[in-house]
Amino acid sequence: IVFDNLSDRLTGIFNRLQGKGRLTENDIDDALGQVRRSLLEADVNFRVARDFVAAVKERSLDSDVLESLSPGQQVVKIVHEELTGILSAGDHRLTPSSQLPSVLMLVGLQGSGKTTTAAKLALQLRRQSHSALMVAADLRRPAAISQLQTLGKQLDVPVYSEDPAGATPASVAVAGVRRATELALTWTIVDTGGRLHIDDDLMGELEDVKNAISPHQVLLVVDAMTGQDAVNAAEEFHRRIGLDGLILSKMDGDARGGAALSITRVTGVPIKFIGTGERTDGLEAFHPDRMASRILAMGDVLTLIERAQEAVDEQKAKELERKMRTASFTLEDFLDQIQGVKKMGGLASVMEMIPGMGQSTKKMKDQLDESELRKTEAVIRSMTMEEREHPEIIKASRRRRIALGSGTNPSDVNRVLNQFKQTQRLMRQFSSNPKGLMRMLR
Repeated sequence: IVFDNLSDRLTGIFNRLQGKGRLTENDIDDALGQVRRSLLEADVNFRVARDFVAAVKERSLDSDVLESLSPGQQVVKIVHEELTGILSAGDHRLTPSSQLPSVLMLVGLQGSGKTTTAAKLALQLRRQSHSALMVAADLRRPAAISQLQTLGKQLDVPVYSEDPAGATPASVAVAGVRRATELALTWTIVDTGGRLHIDDDLMGELEDVKNAISPHQVLLVVDAMTGQDAVNAAEEFHRRIGLDGLILSKMDGDARGGAALSITRVTGVPIKFIGTGERTDGLEAFHPDRMASRILAMGDVLTLIERAQEAVDEQKAKELERKMRTASFTLEDFLDQIQGVKKMGGLASVMEMIPGMGQSTKKMKDQLDESELRKTEAVIRSMTMEEREHPEIIKASRRRRIALGSGTNPSDVNRVLNQFKQTQRLMRQFSSNPKGLMRMLR
């Protein structure tokens, strides 16, 4: 993820600090000097890094901290609180207006992911029992209208669009809001045009749209991988258009993460959502304290629980519990579990949210390779239902057929069958001695 390198550096610094039974002012100065360098290397705005380190130092030198039984842990607690403060500003929630439909206007530079984000927002709102209409008001990029229409069909979300000839972004936006009103929908999401760089034409066009529809919320979609350029763009958009919130896209990339840590403190605009993948369900509500915990490799149990609730069908979960207790777990159930993990963001993403597992996840990177998960899924899908229910019938000729059908090798089929046998063995142990198995797993 975006914060991997910074998280590694900070974790190393604070582990050394927590290893000391007593801290001196020199210890804190040395550790915070390393923290400051790590933040700057992660492309955090230098003023933000300077103020953050100064605030942590002032609080850490308090006698109650230095003389406590666990001064290192106290410093980490202070760092977590200050990081949360950097990421906090205003209201992070997306609340509807009193007059429906609530109008949400998306702005941003070309390539930031506005159109995809519009679809992600529509899906997010539907999960909250809201209805939405997407408006294709980006008339300059030829593919923008068709892209939004395609996404709308995939999600079964209505899209309003017009022939670009003779239309203007403002007129399309107005007509789109009118259509949402006629359909009695709760939200209108207006996708606007972007440029590679900010210019007066872009700002003039966006000002026209904003004046025409008086949006309840103007959200800027920012590519988290563009570093300080993202912060500079956000400042200019806020100055010219006026922003109510930010959406950080591509947070699953391998950038240094400085934009995410700097952007709210520099602009004063709250982050509302973060994009965590290209799939339309790859959007999360932003929580400053949870993000601070992720940066410090403390896990994020609340987000993990929310993802699990969205991904796991309650009836299937009860059925799985019954199968665990009766040791009747099949390859079909195994496939269901793989799909559930994928919905939650993948194995590595899930493990990173478990407190204490962040560093272990990095060490197990090869074992958590998502391509292996995809191979496993392909192998099981190439089996007949009889083979999934009774894998003991899979001999050499069946292995060759399954490998050919899944585009893998017979050795991959063997690996999947061995993994399944190990899982079955655990299930049998659970059914015969659940308490003993739980102690072993702990």
